[in-house]
Amino acid sequence: MLKFIFGPTLGYAGGFSLLSTILITITGMMSSVLLFTFLGKMLREKVLIKFFRNKKKFTKRNRRFVVIWKKYGLPGVAFLTPLLLTPIGGTILLASFGSSKREIVVSMFLSAVFWSTVFSILIYVLGPEVISVFTN
Repeated sequence: MLKFIFGPTLGYAGGFSLLSTILITITGMMSSVLLFTFLGKMLREKVLIKFFRNKKKFTKRNRRFVVIWKKYGLPGVAFLTPLLLTPIGGTILLASFGSSKREIVVSMFLSAVFWSTVFSILIYVLGPEVISVFTN
């Protein structure tokens, strides 16, 4: 969530308009979603396997991903991604459970629009009070 908060916070601090901040925050999230949706398999095969050959498959983190997926499915994972996961983590989770690329992009886009709007409005309306909560 902190990574997703930085876009609206820096937009506010930089004097950007509310709409610009929302659009930039959406673009930031969607750039990583698109990258890992369409290049994820290649990245996994070429890069990750070389660095993490003997990685354990049944870790606490992996089990947590499975619980989130079983409990909430694609819409829930996309909705929770900015709060609990990173856009990269949410995208990898959705892709690893067999969601189509189109479903991933659409659901993550809707989540990005919702959360960037919510966080941006909170920061622009409440201003420094909200920023101090996240920085302290």
